[in-house]
Amino acid sequence: MTAVPLIALVDCNNFYASCEKLFEPTLAARPVVVLSNNDGCVVARSAEAKALGVGMGVPWFKIAAQAETQGVVALSSNYALYADMSNRVVEVLSDFTPDLEVYSIDESFLDVSVFAHLDLVAYGQRIRQRVARWVGLPVCVGIGPTKTLAKLANHFAKKRPFFDGVCHLDTLDEPTRRRLFSETPVNEVWGVGGRIATKLAELGIETVEGLRAADPDWIRQHFSVVLARTVRELNGTTCLNLETVAPPKQQIMASRSFGSAVFHLIELREAVAHHISRAAEKLRAQGGEAGAVTVMIRTNPFKPTDPQYQRTVTVPLVSPTADTLDLVAGATNVLEQIYRPGFAYHKAGVMLSELRAAGARQSNLFDDPAQDQRRLAAMHAMDAINRKWGRGTLRAAAAGRKQGWQMRRERLSPAYTTSWTDLPVALAQ
Repeated sequence: MTAVPLIALVDCNNFYASCEKLFEPTLAARPVVVLSNNDGCVVARSAEAKALGVGMGVPWFKIAAQAETQGVVALSSNYALYADMSNRVVEVLSDFTPDLEVYSIDESFLDVSVFAHLDLVAYGQRIRQRVARWVGLPVCVGIGPTKTLAKLANHFAKKRPFFDGVCHLDTLDEPTRRRLFSETPVNEVWGVGGRIATKLAELGIETVEGLRAADPDWIRQHFSVVLARTVRELNGTTCLNLETVAPPKQQIMASRSFGSAVFHLIELREAVAHHISRAAEKLRAQGGEAGAVTVMIRTNPFKPTDPQYQRTVTVPLVSPTADTLDLVAGATNVLEQIYRPGFAYHKAGVMLSELRAAGARQSNLFDDPAQDQRRLAAMHAMDAINRKWGRGTLRAAAAGRKQGWQMRRERLSPAYTTSWTDLPVALAQ
């Protein structure tokens, strides 16, 4: 007998802000916001900050004076902390089902079909309690027969106190579901952004219930196959399968804005080498090789009075590779071709493309298989050391040592869980 499809979405509440509060008790009841690269814009808000009306994406410098008078604490993005806490949450969730898709840093889909005979609301509460106890982070759980409905159920679990953090749509009668869907704007549906929502509203579809009642073929004709699938998912037909194994990426990008303007080629070389090293590490992690490399540099478009220049160039590699040193050499050659003196550069980035499985390429006359194997072994050894002792413990010399171009993070909290020197200490009274 085939199990009835049931998907649970577990989503960490205000994830970045919750991670920051977890290790700093003085922040427990205070409004907290987390800022983007170079402490630019608000990218995460605690519940207290939302209640004060702090908007998502607003530049911090525009609201800093008023926000600080209201007691708002602004912190730089602490990516190492967030990634580690995300991994801990996923480890806990994996005890509840072997079929799990890590959708984003703070969201995971769980296939709970085999547990349909249980009280899944109680099961969801067990998930919430264990994550809170073992990791210390608050989560909400949405359960439905499709991924789209599970996402919607999670929205209700967060926004409707009646559900106490767990919403199982199949436990609701049809009139209740219809009422909830009718009260919910269509842009709360997974994948329906502002532009699509505006066009739907022009056609008289303003709520989730309106989209659910639409004819999928009509939606496909006026919008896309993707939105037609969304309509079917809202009606309980599975169109999006759980991806328990993440598919290999077709492109790998790495880029950052600089903490201050960069003028000289040597600093740009260091930044590009740093980014290509990070991309190469991700490439090896998925067992791939790259056949082409792209380098991008640009000035600051938000300073129109400054001289402007941007250039992006992609070049094929002689042989596909995952070797950091080979990729650094290729990217550096591209950079030297596109660099122009006299500009204040604001950002540099790289992209690896034409990805394929390692060893899938045909050898050429000049390949040295033995040397390639030694270099690859050295790369894997470097990756293992960096995993154990921290990113950047070993790196290409071309990436530089001081890296003064790195982004500003003047409000950075300690790396509580990934650095021995930053471990929290309990002091005896």
